[in-house]
Amino acid sequence: MMKKMSISTSKTSLVLLLCQIISALDVPLDSKLLEELSQPPTITQQSPKDYIVDPRENIVIQCEAKGKPPPSFSWTRNGTHFDIDKDAQVTMKPNSGTLVINIMNGGKAEAYEGVYQCTARNERGAAISNNIVVRPSRSPLWTKEKLEPNHVREGDSLVLHCRPPVGLPPPIIFWMDNAFQRLPQSERVSQGLNGDLYFSNVQPEDTREDYICYARFNHTQTIQQKQPISVKVFSMDSLNDTIAANLSDTDIFGAKPVTERQPVLLTPTGSTSTKVELRGNVLLLECIAAGLPTPVIRWIKEGGELPANRTFFENFKKTLKIIDVSEADSGNYKCIARNALGSVHHVISVTVKAAPYWITAPRNLVLSPGEDGTLICRANGNPKPSISWLANGVPIAIAPEDPSRKVDGDTIIFSHVQERSSAVYQCNASNEYGYLLANAFVNVLAEPPRILTPANKLYQVIADSPALLDCAYFGSPRPEIEWFKGVKGSILRGNEYVFHDNGTLEIPVAQKNNAGTYTCVARNELGKIQNEVQLEIKDPTMIIKQPEYKVIQRYGQVSFECIIKHDSTLLPTVTWLKDNDELPDDERFLVGKDNLTIMNVTDKDDGTYTCIVNTTLDSVSASAVLTVVAAPPTPAIIYARPNPPFDLELTGQLERSIDLSWLPGDENNSPITSFVIEFEDALHEPGVWRYQTEVPGSQTTAQLKLSPYVNYAFRVIAVNRIGRSQPSEPSEQYLTKSASPDENPANVQGIGSEPDNLVITWEPLKGFQSNGPGLQYKVSWRQKDVDDEWTSVIVANVSKYIVSGTPTFVPYEVKVQALNDLGYAPEPSEVIGHSGEDLPMVAPGNVQVHVINSTLAKVHWDPVPLKSVRGHLQGYKVYYWKVQSLSRRSRRHVEKKILTFRGNKTFGMLPGLEPYSSYKLNVRVVNGKGEGPASPDKVFKTPEGVPSSPSFLKITNPTLDSLTLEWGSPTHPNGVLTSYTLKFQPINNTHELGPLVEIRIPANESSLILKNLNYSTRYKFYFNAQTSVGSGSQITEEAVTIMDEAMASRQVDIATQGWFIGLMCAVALLILILLIVCFIRRNKGGKYPVKEKEDAHADPEIQPMKEDDGTFGEYSDAEDHKPLKKGSRTPSDRTVKKEDSDDSLVDYGEGVNGQFNEDGSFIGQYSGKKEKEPAEGNESSEAPSPVNAMNSFV
Repeated sequence: MMKKMSISTSKTSLVLLLCQIISALDVPLDSKLLEELSQPPTITQQSPKDYIVDPRENIVIQCEAKGKPPPSFSWTRNGTHFDIDKDAQVTMKPNSGTLVINIMNGGKAEAYEGVYQCTARNERGAAISNNIVVRPSRSPLWTKEKLEPNHVREGDSLVLHCRPPVGLPPPIIFWMDNAFQRLPQSERVSQGLNGDLYFSNVQPEDTREDYICYARFNHTQTIQQKQPISVKVFSMDSLNDTIAANLSDTDIFGAKPVTERQPVLLTPTGSTSTKVELRGNVLLLECIAAGLPTPVIRWIKEGGELPANRTFFENFKKTLKIIDVSEADSGNYKCIARNALGSVHHVISVTVKAAPYWITAPRNLVLSPGEDGTLICRANGNPKPSISWLANGVPIAIAPEDPSRKVDGDTIIFSHVQERSSAVYQCNASNEYGYLLANAFVNVLAEPPRILTPANKLYQVIADSPALLDCAYFGSPRPEIEWFKGVKGSILRGNEYVFHDNGTLEIPVAQKNNAGTYTCVARNELGKIQNEVQLEIKDPTMIIKQPEYKVIQRYGQVSFECIIKHDSTLLPTVTWLKDNDELPDDERFLVGKDNLTIMNVTDKDDGTYTCIVNTTLDSVSASAVLTVVAAPPTPAIIYARPNPPFDLELTGQLERSIDLSWLPGDENNSPITSFVIEFEDALHEPGVWRYQTEVPGSQTTAQLKLSPYVNYAFRVIAVNRIGRSQPSEPSEQYLTKSASPDENPANVQGIGSEPDNLVITWEPLKGFQSNGPGLQYKVSWRQKDVDDEWTSVIVANVSKYIVSGTPTFVPYEVKVQALNDLGYAPEPSEVIGHSGEDLPMVAPGNVQVHVINSTLAKVHWDPVPLKSVRGHLQGYKVYYWKVQSLSRRSRRHVEKKILTFRGNKTFGMLPGLEPYSSYKLNVRVVNGKGEGPASPDKVFKTPEGVPSSPSFLKITNPTLDSLTLEWGSPTHPNGVLTSYTLKFQPINNTHELGPLVEIRIPANESSLILKNLNYSTRYKFYFNAQTSVGSGSQITEEAVTIMDEAMASRQVDIATQGWFIGLMCAVALLILILLIVCFIRRNKGGKYPVKEKEDAHADPEIQPMKEDDGTFGEYSDAEDHKPLKKGSRTPSDRTVKKEDSDDSLVDYGEGVNGQFNEDGSFIGQYSGKKEKEPAEGNESSEAPSPVNAMNSFV
């Protein structure tokens, strides 16, 4: 026996309230009806609340309204009556409330600035418009100011202020030059939201005299221009030249080079700021930074994520834009400006407020005398808006009393209304950010029934399709609708009809016997009316001879048949398509009454041909494929899919079975292997064919199992080795009787979504599984292991039921049973579910940490009692974080790491720890609801480890026999440093390493001078740090001591030596004589021996030599092309300036690559002074020399 569910008094009130709302009448949108019914005024069009007008044009303030009788209009201005008859400049449009203020004939727009409100009134009430604030737009000129030129040093930041005039509405700002071209913007140069132009760092190309800020006032279509701003950027080179020109040779001068700088915020200033934005608006946050290199901006939201799909970055990511903001977007937004030297940030605290917005706006009520109803006005906002009511534009507190009306906060309750209760009510919801005003009328009507559907309307439907007969009606009180068949027939009832609330009668499966005259009767206490409609049932259109698959030889003739059967009263049209498109415009295609013929077939005729038959009520189609082949030398057997079965017949009809028989179609040279039988349920899923069964190809009958309450139709498909046939024509329909359900819902579950509920879900039965009308579900539950009765409830059209007030996480027995109008399904099986989980109450105890090594620890804990978990135990989470490094003071790390251990595991490993550090951890138990409390923080320390490599190694101040080494301590010492180890060894010109020397250095040292080294020698250094655990990774560098001064003095320019000049002149003269002899011999036609040898075979030795392999080729050593490491540069006191000597060998390369023979003659050409490394090892920029000239000459 099912328990009845009790309903509390509050729930009863809610149900009654809903019933009252539902009982309100809906007025159909019938133009003739609306013209006849009385109706209070309704505002249909009005100007915006904030109405900015062009002061050069007439002001039009809109106010349109409808009502019966037509309403009259009046206006207030600034809260008092506005008598338009006394102002010759103001007129009101005929049959309208729209005001036209004539400005173009001498009026001034400023004189009509104010707050306007329109009232539309008739005998049934008065509706009012919003308060319309009318303001003329303003586009003032720029204030004259003297603009001084901006002189800026290269690399500094700069802000060019726009300061546009205050207009209404505010202008749009942009920067252009004298040629009216927009100034290019980038990450370095961009315009801020306030219109100013920001330079993160200025460059020489920023110098110009025409930075012009423009303000465009769209409302008046005017543009105002600021005076041009001049910017002069001084580069360091030009600044040095200027200083040098004004100082004597003895003065010390020289501007500092352009230095890189950390980011600094240009806007906003300070570290924090606040911003308030309204709900629904666009939130714009801006950060622009100075710095060199140009900083990059990044945005984050503290404690959350930036909203997806609503976040955009503009102005090179300097502007964060969030559209359609809501209260959830409140919070702290941080912008971070970063370059290679550091970063700076700014936090903007955003608060989202909200002007009032509707939750439930009041809706018009049409009531009958004596009925009840409610007007509900609910709005939200931040802060919460206040609700006030007006009646016919007057505050309800001072409006005429109405005994049927009671105001209860945001609701007006009407009881037993009378015709005099008709009125228009206004709801005003307002807070400091705005207001909402809504008009809703209460129209009390007493009207006899009216039927709006035309009399004797004819409905035509195809047999076995739904029939919908309309009976649109209106009346007050709401009429009752009844349907009859025939003039004197009985009232229609039963499962074969569906009666809709709008008066429509539906016959789900119309048969021939449903044709005839139907009478709709509408009655209320004021009268009765009836209307007759006609229903005709037509035979469906069918293709009884479908086009068939064809294989035709090229240049042959083919014909597709399409013979149809249709209702004699319907006129069909037949259309042929090729590949779902129109037939080609070709005279070879002949369309007959029942066929399509293609003459002289070609390869392009290959495709699918479709016959479509249309009537005014239905449409059918059938397709066939045409395959065009070359003419075979001998006839071949054509194998094709079978033709569809036909002549389907139903016999032996029983409640749960039926016999189906058919005749097979042509098998087309491939035996039929099987028949597939499909069914359609026209009652629940019309047009959807589902698999029923499959029988062997030798069988042409089948006994089919049936389900109750299904309107069956069957079709058969033949299958052979080639494929499946087209489906047969459907059989006649067979409607089985209703029965109680055979099965219960599957996948029943009981899972709580809250700590005090149990959500029971199931997979609902499909339509044909219902076995009858009125499908419902009996949901039952009881607490497991408790002596308690089953609690049950019956629901319909849902697949979920929520049980409230349950204990937290206790097991329940749950079952769901199907039932319909004929009875219950078999008793369902029970499943075990649980009510909702809650957060765990107890933290894990006895937390112990065992440090395994400097980067790994093992943590143990005791499991919590299962009862305290209050849910499904999912595992444990270990939170751990680094407190500080024991080797040096550092700021506290707040980033916590989390490791999750599934199930009832009570230990785990903590990898990736930093050596010689202090850590804290705690453990929490996790269930399906979330995490429990944390255990007390456990402190543990990791032992020392080996350090990282020193942060840098620099080698400076090279002399003949010494080098100075400087280094930085390791970035990660991982313990207490005990010492440093330095190893070094010389490297000769063939890259062979000399003996290795090792030096131990105390940990507190940061530099060392190595003495007693060999001059002009390259050394390789290996440097690392040690803790008590061992040595860390090493860093390497190379450096060179300088050469002996005496040897350097021997490097003289051979191009200035007399013996060298004489030798070169002799060689040049000899070559000139040889060339003259060769020329004379060639003109005489003879050949000289050298030429004969060249013709016989090319000798590579006499070919012009390349620079890198000729006799006078450049001396090359792999070391020559390696840049010296840090600090390995020639001392300034040994560098000869270019102004002092252009010929000095010391001024080329790096002063150490010149090579001499034993007699002191120079054998290597010297290169030009190096500005940067050459691209190839054997290529360099060379200064002209006699050696080079000789190579070129040869």
